[in-house]
Amino acid sequence: MGLPSHDAINHFHALMQQLDEPLRTTFQNVHQGNVNETLMRFLKARDWDPSKAHKMLLDCLNWRLQNEIDNILSKPIVPADLYRAVRDSQLIGLSGYSREGLPVFAIGVGLSTFDKASVHYYVQSHIQINEYRDRVILPSVSKKHGRPIITCIKVLDMTGLKLSALNQIKLLTIIASIDDLNYPEKTNTYYVVNAPYIFSACWKVVKPLLQERTRRKLQVLPGCGRDELLSIMDYSSLPHFCKKEGSRSSRHLENGSENCYTLDHPFHQQLYNYIKEQARLREAVEPIRQGSFHVDFPEPPDKEVEIAQTIESELHNFENSNGV
Repeated sequence: MGLPSHDAINHFHALMQQLDEPLRTTFQNVHQGNVNETLMRFLKARDWDPSKAHKMLLDCLNWRLQNEIDNILSKPIVPADLYRAVRDSQLIGLSGYSREGLPVFAIGVGLSTFDKASVHYYVQSHIQINEYRDRVILPSVSKKHGRPIITCIKVLDMTGLKLSALNQIKLLTIIASIDDLNYPEKTNTYYVVNAPYIFSACWKVVKPLLQERTRRKLQVLPGCGRDELLSIMDYSSLPHFCKKEGSRSSRHLENGSENCYTLDHPFHQQLYNYIKEQARLREAVEPIRQGSFHVDFPEPPDKEVEIAQTIESELHNFENSNGV
C-alpha cells in the first residue's frame, strides 16, 4: 500500500520541484494547468507510491523529449489520401460528450484492419489524437464547464471481431503500452458493445489478469448498449453503431456526419486542419519532413505481454475447436 493520497501528492509535488528544463516545459504540455490532477493520475497508475509515480512521470517526460511529442501536432500525415486510408482502417472518432462533459470516443475494434499504412503512421495518428484530446479538447470543455475535465469515455465496438485479430495484437500491444506508460488514467470508463461470442471467450480468460482498477472501468453492455449509454449521454452523442438496436458498425455510412470514424466527420476535419495550421506556423522555422513520424516503441509491461499471449492462445484454441 502506498501513502494516503494527500501525503502522496505532497511528496510527489516535492519531487517534481526538482524538475529542470526542458522537462519542465514538456510537463506543462502534459498537465495543462491541472498539476494536482496529473500527479494523481500517475499515482493511481503506481498504486499511490510517490517514488514509483515520480519515476513513471520522468520516463514519460523523457520519452516526450526524445520523440518530439510536443511537436507532433505540427506533423501532418500527408498526402490527405494517405491520411484518409489511415482513418478508414484505424476506426476511432469523437462522437460527442457525456452529460458530465467527458468526450466520448468511439473505437471500431472489430473492423479496424490497420492494413493501409506502416505501423509508424498508425502510432503517429494515435498519439496525435491523444495530444489533441489533452491539449485542445479537454482544456476547452474544462473551460466550458468551469472545472477540470481530464478524462474521456471510450465505447469499444466489437462488431466484426474475427480470428484475423491475431494479426493486430502486436500493433495493439504497442499502442496500449504507449497509453499505459505515457497517458495513464485518461479513460474514465470503457464500454464494450456488440460483443460476439469470440470476445466473450477471450474475456473470460483475460478478465482475471487485469488489475482491479482496470476491471472496474470496463463494462460489457448487452447488444449495442444504446439504453445503458443513454443514461449518461444524449442521443446525439451516441456513436453511430449504438443509435438503434441491431445496428452494425461500418466504415462508411451514407451520412458522413454520423460516422465519426471517417475523415469527413467534423472531429477529424477539425483535427486535420489544426495539425496543418500548426505545420504552416512551424514551416518558417523548419521544413515539413515527409514520411511517417517515428516514435520509439516502449517495451510492453510484463502484464500486457501476458495478456496479449493469453488472447493469442485463446484465439488459436477457438480456431482449432471450430475447425477454422
